[in-house]
Amino acid sequence: MKSSSPSALRLGRQALLFPLCLVLYEFATYIGNDMIQPGMLEVVQNFNVGEEWVPTSMTAYLAGGMFLQWLLGPLSDRIGRRPVMLTGVIYFAVTCLAILLAQTIEQFTLMRFLQGVSLCFIGAVGYAAIQESFEEAVCIKITALMANVALIAPLLGPLAGAALIHVAPWQTMFVLFAVLAIIAFFGLWKAMPETAPRRGEKLSLRSIAQDYKQVLSDRHFLCGAIATGFAGLPLLAWIAQSPVIIITGEKLGTYEYGLLQIPVFAGLILGNFTLARIAGRVPTRLLIVRGAWPILAGLTISAVMTLLWSSHAYLWMVAGLSLYAFGLGIANASLFRLTLFSNPMSKGTVAATMGMINALTFTVGIEVMKHAWLGGGNGLFSASNLISGLIWLALVAAFLRDKTVGMPAPAA
Repeated sequence: MKSSSPSALRLGRQALLFPLCLVLYEFATYIGNDMIQPGMLEVVQNFNVGEEWVPTSMTAYLAGGMFLQWLLGPLSDRIGRRPVMLTGVIYFAVTCLAILLAQTIEQFTLMRFLQGVSLCFIGAVGYAAIQESFEEAVCIKITALMANVALIAPLLGPLAGAALIHVAPWQTMFVLFAVLAIIAFFGLWKAMPETAPRRGEKLSLRSIAQDYKQVLSDRHFLCGAIATGFAGLPLLAWIAQSPVIIITGEKLGTYEYGLLQIPVFAGLILGNFTLARIAGRVPTRLLIVRGAWPILAGLTISAVMTLLWSSHAYLWMVAGLSLYAFGLGIANASLFRLTLFSNPMSKGTVAATMGMINALTFTVGIEVMKHAWLGGGNGLFSASNLISGLIWLALVAAFLRDKTVGMPAPAA
């Protein structure tokens, strides 16, 4: 998309400071999810509660990530992206510091939910502002950078969190997140341009509801949107549950825990790089098909081997999830794009709907996976991941039933 904004043609330091600071804020919110997970065992010990609370931190964070998406896009259309985005950054910093006052696990979990609301500002406000502020070619490069940050944060987060826990209390992490957010705030305050395509228009809850009703009544869109959630669920469940699986279940240390994250997220990053190399040369629907093979193969290996083997089954789980993550890196971005453009409604509303559906899928799914592990160990956990992959396959098959979806338009 080409923007008519004056800033679309300016690529100097002032213009680039905006996306760089937005990337910093995105990194802070994403690593705020991943870095605390290895520290959650210390958190539950501090609050004298059971380890079943470990994945609940991530569940609460993701639940917050769907809480305000429905409102922020339409709101920033009317009053401007800049004030909404700046408010979100300050809000994240404040909630990171406020969690230091938590006295119970319930208070801690509530603050994690409130922190998670900060995720809403990235897609509904930040990405929209990027699209409106730069020309198309620059937009593609910037969004690719932001996508890479989203991939790197889950890899660095567990490693950094596991290392920090050895030298400092878990509260230190949230001070670090707040500092990163404050730095991002000053950069955005200085460089973020103002875009408000519907400035002055009255914010009507009725019109917003009608827009969402139109999107949610589109079965084709829903197949794609729900599929994107089930595609990422095994990865999110692994991030949430792996501290308990590795440290408590397998009696390994936080260092080994961090090392076992590397192949999974290396597979995801390799899949993303593979996608970057072949995108444009391969039809989008075929990218999804090619990614489906390693997704299903990896989840099958993980499920079968953990059900059959009791000794060192976690290594088979990691191997299978690494192959799955490679396929996810190839397929999911392509499915996301096709789904986003499958409905004619304004992209802010469509993107917010997808975000809420994904967050709901992750929130419920992680809790289901947690109880699967508690009830049946690694085998049932991996089998649940495979079921998620099979649901994804069925939804993708329905979404791609029309053979023209994701294929190049015929030449005139």
